[in-house]
Amino acid sequence: MAKRDYYDILGVSRNANEDEIKKAYRKLAIKYHPDKNPDDKDAEEKFKEAAEAYDALSNPEKKQRYDQFGHAGMGGAGGGGFNMDDIFSQFGDIFGDTDFFGSFFGGQGGRRGGGPRRKPGSNIRIRIKLTLAEMRHGVEKKVKYRRMIEPEGVLYSDCKNCGGTGSVRKTTNTFLGQMATTAPCQVCQGMGRTITSKPREANEQGLVAQEFETTIKIPCGVAEGMQLSVNGQGNSGPGGGPSGDLIVLIEQIEHEELQRDGNHVIYTLWLSFPEAALGASVEVPTLDGAAKIKIESGTQPGKVLRLKGKGFPDLNGYGSGDQLIHVQVYVPTNLSSEEKNQLLKLQDSKNFKPEEKDKSFFDRVKDMF
Repeated sequence: MAKRDYYDILGVSRNANEDEIKKAYRKLAIKYHPDKNPDDKDAEEKFKEAAEAYDALSNPEKKQRYDQFGHAGMGGAGGGGFNMDDIFSQFGDIFGDTDFFGSFFGGQGGRRGGGPRRKPGSNIRIRIKLTLAEMRHGVEKKVKYRRMIEPEGVLYSDCKNCGGTGSVRKTTNTFLGQMATTAPCQVCQGMGRTITSKPREANEQGLVAQEFETTIKIPCGVAEGMQLSVNGQGNSGPGGGPSGDLIVLIEQIEHEELQRDGNHVIYTLWLSFPEAALGASVEVPTLDGAAKIKIESGTQPGKVLRLKGKGFPDLNGYGSGDQLIHVQVYVPTNLSSEEKNQLLKLQDSKNFKPEEKDKSFFDRVKDMF
């Protein structure tokens, strides 16, 4: 089943700013929250759908990829999906004070969305070089890269500064009375726990570098400079936080004879003068292999022939481009005496002179005097 457009899910225009996107998501999160709609699978799916849309459109980098390439730019390489822990981790930014969110849902939603915050891991960026044929047909590529993960043997204890809550509450006296504020704990960075033991090779966040191999599914029609995102395949978050993404940058391997122009494939076909004048059957390269095409007699230089559907499929499903064959006629530069004599006999023939309509404007004016 095709995914719905993220802007349609949130009910905002493509020109919506950050505040409008956040406001739209907050409204849907409250409407479809699981605690407000118990045992309602449809509401749960809409809750997840809205969270996924917000995750993409609230991140400038992801939003740019989505605006340019649609869903193929977000998860075309595969991905781990969106779970409830990922969703509730957003609520600190969306709803602010967790006490408000908890009171709204009678405490349950607040406990789910609030408490210690798990810091997400960083993204990893890699490059994949593809041939034009791989870009046209799609391909699966195995890649190896290094990522930071949490090894066995990392032990935690509740942060003594915040008591494991991840936040500290301060009360100050003002002329309006006492005012309470809540802020992330600076000792544990809002995680609610600190490392008490870790392997020697682990860094201060309890992570180690490890070689990792995964298969990237490249969709049909990708282009040079496009970025795909594999969710959850980046560096692990410290303290059990969600992993970052693996960002795949597409690079194009140049073809010896074919060029890409948007969704079209361009090929320059050089014909000899006899082939252009008499017609011929010639082979041309395509991304599917060689193809035979018929050259009509009298074909002129500059004519463009079209092989329908031999270009790249559109990422948004709007058909495919074509292969455009630009015809050029080769003019020999080294002629034998016999060849020159044959051409001299033909140069005065009416058939070897341009018709009146083919003359330039200046030639036609000259003929009038």
